[in-house]
Amino acid sequence: MTDFTEFDHNCMQRAFELAAIAEEKGEVPVGAVLAKEGEIISEGFNQPILSHDPTAHAEMVALRAAGAQIENYRLVNSTLYVTLEPCAMCAMAMVHARVARVVFATPDPRTGAAGSVLNILQNPNFNHQCQVESGLLQDDCSEQLKRFFRNKRKSSDKK
Repeated sequence: MTDFTEFDHNCMQRAFELAAIAEEKGEVPVGAVLAKEGEIISEGFNQPILSHDPTAHAEMVALRAAGAQIENYRLVNSTLYVTLEPCAMCAMAMVHARVARVVFATPDPRTGAAGSVLNILQNPNFNHQCQVESGLLQDDCSEQLKRFFRNKRKSSDKK
């Protein structure tokens, strides 16, 4: 079990809050925060429906914002906090960006690319691997996602 710092907890709590914003907007509730040197430099929430962009996952939004913020596509020595295990697209973007550490709350047994289905983040064939830690705020984030999909199913059953 990983010993998470207070800063880790604060960042994941913020990601959880961002996921709630996504949910309010009808998006799958996933939030992400990117931090470097003890400071949050960007954040994002799922918005592919709102933006008409299939790549607008929370992680991608946060990575793009971080690159713009520091004016560099390399995010060396950064940590990305995300409420759901990253998919293959997001994981590969993290590898390309040289994110040092990825902390996710809850695993994704269908499309997770940080160990559940694939392990892109730690694939030795790539020229960069990310440190991966999980479980921080897992119960809260998992319940948020389960509730969202339960409600989605209920509303589609009524149609």
